Amino acid sequence: MAIGFFGLAIFLFLSLDSDIPHSPTSSVSAASSEGVEVEISYGSVLKLMHEKTRVRLHSHEVPYGSGSGQQSVTGFPGVDDSNSYWIVKPQLESSAKQGDTIKSGTIIRLQHMRTRKWLHSHLHASPISGNLEVSCYGGESESDTGDHWKLTIEGSWKTWKQDQKIRLQHVDTRGYLHSHDKKYTRIAGGQQEVCGVHEKRADNVWLAAEGVYLPVTESK
Repeated sequence: MAIGFFGLAIFLFLSLDSDIPHSPTSSVSAASSEGVEVEISYGSVLKLMHEKTRVRLHSHEVPYGSGSGQQSVTGFPGVDDSNSYWIVKPQLESSAKQGDTIKSGTIIRLQHMRTRKWLHSHLHASPISGNLEVSCYGGESESDTGDHWKLTIEGSWKTWKQDQKIRLQHVDTRGYLHSHDKKYTRIAGGQQEVCGVHEKRADNVWLAAEGVYLPVTESK
């Protein structure tokens, strides 16, 4: 596991994109969810774990067979999977910089590391439950407000840290990022449906788990 995080850290050091300006004092550090409190900053790469079922938010180059036909998003039951990494980015037209901390109530975007598409939602029905479909869409130069998610930290915490309970609410549809124990049998056999629901439920709580967390930029 440590070797995997080190390799990912080197990859990120060489290839983090330019839409978040690099801080001249920042460097890349790897972290795993072993009880160490780590602040999450823009540019960090992480896996989001569904608190109730422990799956990781996942995407792959498999389109939905219904709804939008866009790249599918699922809950993956294993830990060691490179298609479950997401890059934390600010909302469009934001002045936030790489290394900035992220406060509760902030609107963020999540970019799928492998395919470079954005975590997205809209009014199409999800395949299994008929809730709001969650997909991956766009690319490096193609993003819109359908990629905007409002981060809310559970409890009294003000800035996002690893292993904190959070909710992500889609700005356009108002649906919370959600999963449950219903699984696909064909296109992503054994993986759970991820969708959006309008109600605040226990099943729409997530935690930042494994990842490469960039150091927080110190204020001058």
